[in-house]
Amino acid sequence: MRLTQPQITQVWADRGYAGELVDWARDRLWLTLRIVSRPKGTAGFVVLPRRWKVERTIGWCMNARRNARDYERLPQHSEAHLNWALITMMTRRLTRKSPRTSHWTKKTP
Repeated sequence: MRLTQPQITQVWADRGYAGELVDWARDRLWLTLRIVSRPKGTAGFVVLPRRWKVERTIGWCMNARRNARDYERLPQHSEAHLNWALITMMTRRLTRKSPRTSHWTKKTP
């Protein structure tokens, strides 16, 4: 990732990636690796910051039936199918006649 996307300087990771990887990413890749963990004293399901955006996007990609399973032999084919699914999703949103209200955005009075 660092070779193809040098403008990325910060990455968020799950708690499982904490430890030596944070130092290694800083020293070798010049990346800031931020660990997203659960707030202390919480039980059950908790929406974690930044993580829900990734999970939501993966959910949107999985709506395309071909992306629900990994049938491809080459990673480039899988990447092309993901791009195809995201382009399809964005063109549908751009050509929508009326804007859809979302419960994720704040309503201004």
